Amino acid sequence: MNIAEAIRIALQSLWANKLRSVLTLLGVVIGIASVIAVVTFVSGINDYVAKKIFNLGADVFIVSKMSAVETNVEHFLVAEKRKNLDLEDYQAVLEACRHCDYVGALMQGSGKVKHNEQSISDTTIQGITPSIATILDTDLTSGRMVNGTDLNNHLQVAVVGTDIVEHLLPGSDPLGQEIRIDGWTYQVIGVGKKKGKTLGQSADNYALIPITVYLKKYGSHNNSIGIWGKASATGAPLNQAIDEARVALRSTRHDQPGGDDSFEIETNASLLGIWSGLSNTFFMATIGIAGVSLVVGGIVIMNIMLVSVTERTREIGIRKALGARQDDVLLQFLIESVTLALIGGVIGVLAGIGIAEFVTLLIGMPSSIKVWAVLAALVVAGTVGVFFGVYPARKAARLDPIVALRFEM
Repeated sequence: MNIAEAIRIALQSLWANKLRSVLTLLGVVIGIASVIAVVTFVSGINDYVAKKIFNLGADVFIVSKMSAVETNVEHFLVAEKRKNLDLEDYQAVLEACRHCDYVGALMQGSGKVKHNEQSISDTTIQGITPSIATILDTDLTSGRMVNGTDLNNHLQVAVVGTDIVEHLLPGSDPLGQEIRIDGWTYQVIGVGKKKGKTLGQSADNYALIPITVYLKKYGSHNNSIGIWGKASATGAPLNQAIDEARVALRSTRHDQPGGDDSFEIETNASLLGIWSGLSNTFFMATIGIAGVSLVVGGIVIMNIMLVSVTERTREIGIRKALGARQDDVLLQFLIESVTLALIGGVIGVLAGIGIAEFVTLLIGMPSSIKVWAVLAALVVAGTVGVFFGVYPARKAARLDPIVALRFEM
């Protein structure tokens, strides 16, 4: 059996029945495109999360009232009832963590920033201690960062992102200018380095102010601070620094001996682990849905191949009369089935990549094309062709040549 000839026959059959071919391949195309698009998005977001969102470094830990990514409803309800972390807790960690190079505190909300008649909304307002800038590697293009004097004297100063400068202070030196954040006047003392976008949202629309001013303006009743620690580079490992922070907090917050912590301590590894679990769950759910499309596509291919066997019964009879064996006929129709499925797979791969790239251009969602995903998609498409092509191929191979020659449509 000439494999190239079988492939040529399959392509001719596709071209001769264009509409039927499109409908035949639609299920495979949708299934493969869905898988490729999801893998591309999940891979891109995972890479982005690892590099931009949870890129804290291996020596940083975060203490918070509740986890940044909570997946258990019962645990969420329990954590929500905990007492907020406050500056007293921060001070306790600062004094107790001997193996920390830096300890900082941070609070966050959103607000509106104005200058004269211009305004910008949905600005991230962060109340910080000076060490936070070092822990998070916050770079400035001009001016200075919030310092201890600003903190102790409750000075209303702010370090702003480039969005605020471009929208409210264009064409002038922003340093020393006054802006209003939720009605309070602040003096700009620094401008942050441009960060770009995070999942389609600007990461440069922010204002950093002293945490003491933040507490004075927004209060602490509905706000819990986050405590950030950076373990000593030359001292004990991260775990020892975390243990020191845990002991200090349990004492300050009067946690019962042997009881659970009334706070969460997370690291870069733990946050990435939680995110990976969530993304894998989403990925598997989508794969299941795409699998249904592939099964439907496979059934349609099998149906079309059965129709093709019926249409070409006399041709099969002639081939057998000229000496073709059962295995030759079986292989011919099996190759045609696989060819159909692979063409659908190739179109699906191209469609999936196209969809992912279009969404990336449209809303900035990160995507990352993986070679293994493309190869796996084509293997799956070929497998679908083999699985659903076996029955029609066997039916064609078992036709009696005498009966086949007498057959009329």
